[in-house]
Amino acid sequence: MNDSITADLFAALNILVLERLDLGLYKISGTVPHWLNRFCRPRLKSGTEVLIPTEAFPFLENFLIDAEEFWQSNLHPKLSSGLWTDKDLSGKDYHFEASAICLNNRKILLIESLEDYYQEKQYIIQKAREHELSHQQSLKDNQKKEVLIHCIIHDIAGQVSSINCCLALLELENLTPKGQERLEVGRQQSIKQEMLIREVLNAFSSEVKSLEAFTLNPENAPNILTAVQEVIKLLSPSFTLNNMQLQLAANIDVTADWKVVGDQSRLDRVIANLVENAFRHSPPESTVEIGLEQDGKYIFLMIDDEGMGVPPEMVETLFQKFSQGKEKSGRSGLGLYFCRITIQRWGGSIGYMPRPGGGSRFWLRLLKPVPLS
Repeated sequence: MNDSITADLFAALNILVLERLDLGLYKISGTVPHWLNRFCRPRLKSGTEVLIPTEAFPFLENFLIDAEEFWQSNLHPKLSSGLWTDKDLSGKDYHFEASAICLNNRKILLIESLEDYYQEKQYIIQKAREHELSHQQSLKDNQKKEVLIHCIIHDIAGQVSSINCCLALLELENLTPKGQERLEVGRQQSIKQEMLIREVLNAFSSEVKSLEAFTLNPENAPNILTAVQEVIKLLSPSFTLNNMQLQLAANIDVTADWKVVGDQSRLDRVIANLVENAFRHSPPESTVEIGLEQDGKYIFLMIDDEGMGVPPEMVETLFQKFSQGKEKSGRSGLGLYFCRITIQRWGGSIGYMPRPGGGSRFWLRLLKPVPLS
């Protein structure tokens, strides 16, 4: 590449090339970039010798002190000034970066105009700020919506409770057998609605409830095996009515210490939620099995079912608020969310994996309590 092409290339890149002749004295080398003559009069040309600093080059005054030391030491291939801003003769801001280099014993000063780079950087920063503001606004909007939904559901809960009271009073009336039958259907449906509303209300306050006290003391720690046995006792009738089995894995040592960090009542609820989830997504005449394993300072619980498994597109959002499957709709989609925030609050973890032979495995891992010193 000849000198003419090189000079034109530097100019096209908005880079001014100056060769140091003496202290403060430089010669313009190559083609003059277009921005240079916006800073000085008369117009400067290639080969012109200039003194620095002058009114034409006010932006170099500080950097040249470091550049002189750099050229004397000649320890590094390049010294950069960093970005700075100066005004041209019309008062417009320009953004520059200077570099001092040594090239074949020649001391070269490069000054680059960064207008395109600077504008692009400012555009990116501005967009990032806009996205941050939009994100913050979305969070505020969601909070407002949750408060509104909470208020609406709370009002509905009061009305459903009143309906339940009226239905209970109707039991004291002399109803026909058919009327008694229809009353019982209405009461059951009303109770289901009340339970659903309570579940939604619990979810909106679950972040607060997850901060409730739990124990790290082995003397008061909940026993996860006991919790599993209670859940099996409670839910076995529902499984039996649907020709399904709910059982404890056969390889569990019932004499071992199965205490975990947590709270007994909420641990019971977490396990019940996971088992009810397996029940809803399992076919008739199938088995749901609950297993327990000890591994160092942790205890694992696994709930295996023989259902269709979780669709791949749902796995990432499975434990988020209001997530629910397409095949079994009609519930609030809050059970797994409650399980996640509760288990994480206790320092544990929870997850899902497909079973190799088909079906789902939901698991949780909890710490064993450590004796207080």
